[in-house]
Amino acid sequence: MPFDTATRQRWIAALTHSDPAQLNARMQALKLTPEYETLRAPESGLVQIQARMGATGARFFAGDATLTRAAIRLQDGTLGYSWVLGRDKAHAERCAVIDALLQTHDHFQTLMETLIAPLEAERAARIAARHAEVNTSRVDFFTLVRGDNA
Repeated sequence: MPFDTATRQRWIAALTHSDPAQLNARMQALKLTPEYETLRAPESGLVQIQARMGATGARFFAGDATLTRAAIRLQDGTLGYSWVLGRDKAHAERCAVIDALLQTHDHFQTLMETLIAPLEAERAARIAARHAEVNTSRVDFFTLVRGDNA
């Protein structure tokens, strides 16, 4: 296989964080219409979100989030999975199809260059824009020390 776990995590993150309409448009532009069998029809449910205080403390329950998952099998037997936040079943299925295609030698390089790289760039731009927006309202607090208080 042409990838390791980190590479697969990279493309799954790019797919699940992508805008559903943009991903659909990109799939149509690339003419991606593979034949596949649905193993697990897209279904929505809840997942519990856990967190740690200061990233090192004991875990605590932070709330619930809606998650949609799907699983497909290409005609060559390659399995594709996806988990996306929200209830967009079509998006979950598209992500599973692309996950399976990326595991094949025929599609790996092309999809990494023409689909995953642009999706990662768009996500990085969205994150940078959000950071810039937040930084415009940032207030830095500091303390002046005047002499000895002894």
